[in-house]
Amino acid sequence: MYRPIKVGVSSCLLGEKVRYDGGHKHDRYITDVLGKFFTFVPVCPEVGCGMPVPREAMRLEGDPEHPRLVTNKTRIDKTEQMRAFCQQKVTELADEELCGFIFKKDSPSSGLFRVKVYNEGMPARSGSGLFAAAVVKHFPLLPVEEEGRLNDAAIRENFIERIFCCRRWKDFLLDSPDLGRLVTFHARHKLLILAHSTSIYREMGSLVAHGKEMRWSELAQRYEALFMKALALHATVKKNTNVLMHIMGYFKRDLSPAEKEELLGVIKEYHDRLVPLIVPLTLLKHYVGKYGQSYLHQQYYLSPHPAELMLRNHV
Repeated sequence: MYRPIKVGVSSCLLGEKVRYDGGHKHDRYITDVLGKFFTFVPVCPEVGCGMPVPREAMRLEGDPEHPRLVTNKTRIDKTEQMRAFCQQKVTELADEELCGFIFKKDSPSSGLFRVKVYNEGMPARSGSGLFAAAVVKHFPLLPVEEEGRLNDAAIRENFIERIFCCRRWKDFLLDSPDLGRLVTFHARHKLLILAHSTSIYREMGSLVAHGKEMRWSELAQRYEALFMKALALHATVKKNTNVLMHIMGYFKRDLSPAEKEELLGVIKEYHDRLVPLIVPLTLLKHYVGKYGQSYLHQQYYLSPHPAELMLRNHV
């Protein structure tokens, strides 16, 4: 059964004219590329809480941990109006089965990182927008990012990978989950998790091994927390190289001396940052098919997201 991959997004990034000046911040990568795979749930906190378009610009002031939302010129405090909306909206979003959220950077409502907070006239980039903070607090395991940071290839790849993993986990929970199926889920994600954190992978393995000793609800909750925690750590060249060498070990009886030399050479080129990850992976996937490695064929590490997204192509 196909289930849509729903991703929340700041409405202005979809081209909706909801900004304070009546404009938008249409992001073509989000709509034209990600839009082929994701179903977007747009949110504009300002319009959602009843503010007009256009409207007076606002900013965050005071304590970065508990900032106030204040209009720039008339000095009207909009904090409680925004917080009431946030509380209502996160409850509504819980029913959407979101797998990620893309926020508008620098926004006093939707900025995720380093939003300006003014204190006695001096701004410090130390805050988060009120709505973004509410979403993160209510959905602590949800993959979240700002649209500006998606220009960084490593951040973009990690974020999108986490979204697809989140959808697979939600699908798992919806399809009669039990300990046996969790063992299978864990096994298929083994190499993917190892590319992010070997220590968390070992912790997850121990958790699954002792799964019979706890209630299913507790097991699933603890597994999900570790799964998303591991994926939030970026896969590095060093960690990917270790996984590639681990995969190569499955072919020790299959590869000819020339094939081994070629594969080792390509992995070394990746390790030395001369070629992107997609190069050794393509060769490995060729060998998976050639030598009928059914275990590796089931590993999400080899194809964690659609090839059309052109990820894993950066050096």
